[in-house]
Amino acid sequence: MSDDQLPEPDRIDGAPHPSETMQIYGQDAAQASFLDAYTQGRLHHAWLITGPKGVGKATLAWRIARFLLATPDADAGGLFGDAPIQPETLDVSPDHPVARRMQAGSAGGLFVLRRGHDEKTKRLRSVITVDEVRKLKNFFALSATDGGRRVVIVDAVDEMNASAANALLKVLEEPPAKTTLLLVSHQPSRLLPTVRSRCRELRLPKLGPEDMALALQGVGQALPDDSSGLVVLAEGSVGEAVRLVNLDGMKLYRALLGVLKTMPKFDRQQAIALAETATGRGSEERRALLFTLIDVVMARISRAGVVNNDGHEVIAGEYELFKRLCPDASTARKWATTAQAISERNQHGLAVNLDPAALILDTVFKIQQTVEG
Repeated sequence: MSDDQLPEPDRIDGAPHPSETMQIYGQDAAQASFLDAYTQGRLHHAWLITGPKGVGKATLAWRIARFLLATPDADAGGLFGDAPIQPETLDVSPDHPVARRMQAGSAGGLFVLRRGHDEKTKRLRSVITVDEVRKLKNFFALSATDGGRRVVIVDAVDEMNASAANALLKVLEEPPAKTTLLLVSHQPSRLLPTVRSRCRELRLPKLGPEDMALALQGVGQALPDDSSGLVVLAEGSVGEAVRLVNLDGMKLYRALLGVLKTMPKFDRQQAIALAETATGRGSEERRALLFTLIDVVMARISRAGVVNNDGHEVIAGEYELFKRLCPDASTARKWATTAQAISERNQHGLAVNLDPAALILDTVFKIQQTVEG
């Protein structure tokens, strides 16, 4: 299998790759912060781009990389010795030679560090290994010949194993000249403190409803009729919204609530039907989504015991259901404990390949026990 045929760990099915996305929504503050550092001559050598999954971190990394490779150095003189015009945005035309080379994967000044392909299993590795980081040495050696700026995107730095993280730390400690590293992180608290301390952070917040709608349209995703509920369920993540649409997540969510409505004596046939929707060959992604939705529902039930209805319902009337299942703060603590236990058990069960249908039914039983008190 050639390199251009290998699966990309940072691609979401049904959406363009971050390198193909020219526009970003709802992240003006982060863009302004980076641009200000650039124009003021305070460009840090390493930037940690953080925030929830699916809010545009990788898109921003590629956008910054495109800008840096296409824009003359701020300290370089113009054609007649005058200072170059300071850019006011990170925009780069899709027709710019750098943009075209990045689209084709042939930008000599760019290196993308991500999970590699395991030749034995013919699948993507679960982590970024030290061997992938060591490839940076060749990149720096080869790209140094033209004397231009170089950019490294690490997506995601959370996926590095210990050896890879330590190898990257050495690069952060002694970065090559004219090199900018862009580290995408979903969970920065799990990174080595020494890695975090050598980076300047750009934190991206969750998107609001209007920006979510614009971002979904921007990636060519048609909004379903129940888009307001979809936005709430996606919790400000465009990537999660795309996943929900592709895997019919709203239907799964309704089915899950349908089982909860029959509590405390749940409808066994409904529970079996729910389990069967996420089992069988080729249903791994749908199964993973269902377990994610179970975590989301448990959290929303717990919240109902301590927070009044804010009107942000996924499905009309769900707050009344959640309030019946969790009427007060004391019950909320019990739900929170159950939610953590269920999440840990399900994650372990998936990791050791336990029967997913049995896991789902066991989850329903544990929820029933919590409802019964």
